[in-house]
Amino acid sequence: MDLIANHISHRFGTLNVLDAVSFTVRAGEVVAVVGPSGCGKSTLLSILGGLLQPSSGAAELRGAASPQSLNPLTFVFQDFALLPWCTVAENIEFPLCHAMSESAARRAVVDDVLRRIGLSDFRTAYPKQLSGGMRQRVGIARAIAVRPAILLMDEPLSALDSQTRELLMEDFSRLLAEAAMGAVYVTHNLEEAVRLADRIVVLSRRPGRVREVVSIPLTRAERGEIRGREKLTALQAELWSLIRSEAIDAEREVQDA
Repeated sequence: MDLIANHISHRFGTLNVLDAVSFTVRAGEVVAVVGPSGCGKSTLLSILGGLLQPSSGAAELRGAASPQSLNPLTFVFQDFALLPWCTVAENIEFPLCHAMSESAARRAVVDDVLRRIGLSDFRTAYPKQLSGGMRQRVGIARAIAVRPAILLMDEPLSALDSQTRELLMEDFSRLLAEAAMGAVYVTHNLEEAVRLADRIVVLSRRPGRVREVVSIPLTRAERGEIRGREKLTALQAELWSLIRSEAIDAEREVQDA
C-alpha cells in the first residue's frame, strides 16, 4: 500500500501553514519529513493520518494492505499516549480487541511483539513503573501489533535522553526492516532522519513547501559500518545547509513573538 500526499495545503484561519505539498510513500519505504520549526510537519502528519481535513489537496491510500494488516495507518506519538491504568500487555492488546475476537490469538500477538521489542519481562508492569524509553517501547509495540501498512511517527524520540534515543533508533531500524511496512517519520533531528529513512522530504519555512527530496544511497546494513557512518554525517551536513538559514529565521520569529 502506498500513501500519497497530493498537493496538500492547509490554513488555520489566516495563517497559511502548508502549501501544495506532494510526495509518495511507497510500500515498505521510510520517508522522513524535516524542516524549520513551525513549517507544518506535525500538521502534515495529522492530515496524512486522517486526523485533520486539509484546506485543499488530499491524502490518499493506493493499493491493498497486507492480509495480515489490522489497521492501514497507525500513529506513534511523542508523549507515549499509554493508558496509565493498564499494564504493558493490556496497552498493547487494547487496539487488537476490535479486530481479534479470540483472546488466545490476541495474547499470541502480544507475546510476539513483547519479545521483538525486548519487554517480555515487563508485561505486568504499569506505565508509571517504566522509564521514558521503556514507555516509548510500549508505544511502538502497540503500534506494530496491528501490523499497519503505514506507520506515522511524530517526533517519537525527542523526549528521550541521548543514550535511550540511540538504542531506540537501532530498534526502529530493525523493526521497520522486519515488518516491511511503510513509514512517515517527522523529526527535527537530522541524525535520526539519515539513520532511519530511505528518502527525506525537506520542507521550507512556513508555509511549508517541498524544497527538496533527498535519497539515502545506503542500505540499512551499510549505515552501521564506519564508511557508512561517514557518508551519513556528510548527508546530515547537506541537510543542515538546506534548512539552516530558514531555521534561524524561524527561531527568531518564535523569540520575537
